[in-house]
Amino acid sequence: MLAGHYTTALIAKQKAPKGSLIFFLIISQLPDLLWLVLHFLGIEPTEPTNVLDVSLDNLSVEMIYSHDLLPILGWIGLSYALGLLLFKSQKVGVTSALLLALHALVDYLGGYPHNIFGTDTLSVGTGLYYSQPYLAVALELIFSAIVLYLFFKTEKKNNIKRTKRQRNWIIGIFTFNIIFMFSIADLSTRDLLATMNIDFATEFGFQTTIPVLAIMYVMYIYLINKHANLDTK
Repeated sequence: MLAGHYTTALIAKQKAPKGSLIFFLIISQLPDLLWLVLHFLGIEPTEPTNVLDVSLDNLSVEMIYSHDLLPILGWIGLSYALGLLLFKSQKVGVTSALLLALHALVDYLGGYPHNIFGTDTLSVGTGLYYSQPYLAVALELIFSAIVLYLFFKTEKKNNIKRTKRQRNWIIGIFTFNIIFMFSIADLSTRDLLATMNIDFATEFGFQTTIPVLAIMYVMYIYLINKHANLDTK
């Protein structure tokens, strides 16, 4: 799951308003953000290195320290501590911990395969991205739709006024994400272009997959915070 995790940050902000939305957005994707950092440190190397060759079902990486169960328990504890220390709020701390736990649960149910701690330990993930990538994206669509429905329903119940433009931006961001995920479910960008008789044989000669993903993660955070955060309006 990519941007779908960010929907949970919107609910977290409603439940613990003392915390900032951008903090919850980061916490909701902390394991993935850690993966990107660990890749650059050589700890969780990721292939293919050319972003044009990436599809959901061919991305190869062992996310031992960012996503396996034992490290996740540590990241949950860290999330709680950060929420408590930064906002002096037990509620923000607990909400942060729950956000990260939910990230792990959703990933285990519909993402890449993960383990307790290392590939020689018990598996705790379904690995749907490898076995049924379209089903995995469909589950992200359903998950995102349900969470966004609850988010807007709560806003209406609390008589929170939001412009149509803001609503459209929020919905549009997650709609784009689903379309993008479906487009690379089992076809890379290069393969997709080939089906349209476009020969795009660019070889960059350096790692582009992780930098492009990092830009996407940051852009999602920026856009969602900009259009969903009423504190800055």
